This record gives sequence, structure tokens and C-alpha cells, in this order.
Amino acid sequence: MDSERLRALLDAVAGGRMTAEDAMARLRDLPYADLGFAKVDLHRALRAGGAEAIFCPGKTPAQVVAILQRLVVDHVNVIATRADEAMVAAVAGAGLPHVWHPLARLILARPEPREGIGLVVVAAAGTADLPVAEEAALVAEALGNRVERVTDCGVAGLHRLLAHRELLAEANAIVAVAGMEGALPSVIGGLVDRPVIAVPTSVGYGTSLNGLAALLAMLNSCAPGVSVVNVDNGYGAAHQASQINHLVAKIR
Repeated sequence: MDSERLRALLDAVAGGRMTAEDAMARLRDLPYADLGFAKVDLHRALRAGGAEAIFCPGKTPAQVVAILQRLVVDHVNVIATRADEAMVAAVAGAGLPHVWHPLARLILARPEPREGIGLVVVAAAGTADLPVAEEAALVAEALGNRVERVTDCGVAGLHRLLAHRELLAEANAIVAVAGMEGALPSVIGGLVDRPVIAVPTSVGYGTSLNGLAALLAMLNSCAPGVSVVNVDNGYGAAHQASQINHLVAKIR
């Protein structure tokens, strides 16, 4: 249950439109629902600004469906990451309203368009980085942020990035996604006074070591204001960018 729904529930009790017993029944499962194989966190939206997401690898299609079915009772825009086609088919077969984003491998259950606030820019160094970048962009949008995408702007052709310098300077947070040598976040960090969340990807030839080279390069960035998430973790980067963006909106 998110803060808006909880406030509406409390208002209904205060206004006499709902009994305290009915409200208690609605809140019985807080803070989590025990499904046996999973304890679904129903309190996370109140604590962290976004409902629990499902990391699909290692779960069966039936487990993904069961968790989604419980989460969509009280939440919209429920996210399932790294989903495969079997999971999408199971979600569709269960009749759950959803949107499937194959490039990002992301399911958005009970989708509800939101007017995004502020600005988060998601920049992808190369086309091969797009699956991770699109995961970050879609998650940020689901969390209520206005998102602009900048694609194929890697440092091998720096003029492609410089063409977007004004947009980067406008952002409250920038997610920079890159594999190979992972140089893009350092370059962006040297161009603008905005927080940069670096996302290394497992893209590159042998000595990229499945993203380790990019990860180490980003951790060793000499540009100020660059933070780093784990390899291919577009979801985590989007949450960090969303928190920054929403804090700025509150200040303003």
C-alpha cells in the first residue's frame, strides 16, 4: 500500500465512510504477506517510495504470477525485472493487466500512466547497452519521474554526447550506462554539476570481463559526483535517480 492509498483509508475512517474494523482488515497483511515461498513486502512503498519489485531469475512463472497478484491488490505499476517469455505468457494467462517491454525484459503489472516530475536523463553509451538503459528509464518512469533518453552517445564519438549538453545540465540526476571501458560517466561528470549514477554493463570483448572492467573504471572515476551501482543494475540506478529527483522536487 502506498502513502496515497493509506491516507485515503485513514480519511475514510475519519469521515465515517469506513469502520475501524474494515480498515484493520485492509491493513492486516502489513507489513508483509506470507505466500509460503515468499514474504511479499507490502510496506515498501511507504518506506522507500516504490513498491517491491520482482527479480524474476530463479523464480518459476507460477511464483512470479502469485507475487504479482498480491502486489497489484494495493499497488499500480508493479515491476518484474529480467522476465522471460514464459513468465510473460503466465502473467497474460492469469489475466493480470500488464505491459511487456521485451528490450528491457520488464513486465509492468497494473500499469497506470503517471505525470512525471523533474527530470532524469538516461544516457546509453552504445546500442548494445540499451537493454540495461531501457530498464532504468522504464523503472524511473514507473516511479513518477520525467525521463529523457540519450542513446548511442559513447566516448568514441564525443560530439554525439556534446549535442545533448543542455539537456544533461537540466537534469536533476543522470543515469550513465556503459560497457567496454566504462568511460561515459566520467565524461558526463566532468561536463555538468549534476549527480551521475554510473551503470556498468556486461558488454564488451574478452578483457571487459563481463562488465568488471567498466565497473572498476567507474569506481576509479576522477570526476566528482559519480556514484556506481552493480553490473547491469539499471533497476537500482533508477531508484537512486528517482530519490534524488523527488528530493529536489520537494525542495523546490
